[in-house]
Amino acid sequence: MDEYDHEPLRGLPEELPTGERLLWQGAPKRAAIARRALHDRKIVVYFAILMAWAAAAAWSDGKPTDQVVMIGLVPLVPMLGLLALIHFYAYLVARTTVYTVTTRRLVFRFGVALPRSFNIPFKVVRAASIKSFPDGTGNISLALDGSAHIAYLHMWPHARPWHFSKTEPMMRGLEAPEEVARLLGDALKASKEDSTPKVQPTPRDDATFETPTDEPAAESPMARATAD
Repeated sequence: MDEYDHEPLRGLPEELPTGERLLWQGAPKRAAIARRALHDRKIVVYFAILMAWAAAAAWSDGKPTDQVVMIGLVPLVPMLGLLALIHFYAYLVARTTVYTVTTRRLVFRFGVALPRSFNIPFKVVRAASIKSFPDGTGNISLALDGSAHIAYLHMWPHARPWHFSKTEPMMRGLEAPEEVARLLGDALKASKEDSTPKVQPTPRDDATFETPTDEPAAESPMARATAD
């Protein structure tokens, strides 16, 4: 049994209220999580330096060529093991994450060991920004106003890096991020317009305005006396 089988709607903790519509749902790409949230390429570079260092040290000690190669390859074993763990965790993150955009809010559902869900109403979103990458994926981050407080560790890895004091929730590794950004922008704009107070017309004062009639106005006695 899946830990999310209890959801009434995929990615949502409850049914949508009356008047709220589902606009889009998506999830991060595994490779994008491994590359930019878990930094698998930096780990490869680190172990490559270790391998070169070990081989150079063995060569300088006068070891035979075959031993130099074997010594240089020793760090390869832990590197492959660590990369396997990283990509397996990235797979779990991608599998358990659902980003949902409705007409009123954005919902983050995620959690490998501890499932959690964050509802972010559009009214607390101050701005949204997009960052695209050469592999076709991209991130969309949300800047929130002062009324919203979310801990960075509670949102990781779905948080914009290095924004610890003012956490910015971020949809990571999106496929076709420009399309999602356009849809989200339209939803935010529509929500702001709906929440803007409408200017009501000022009612006319019945004591000030008179309804014109076709009958001639009655002549006052004062006016007849003056005319005579």
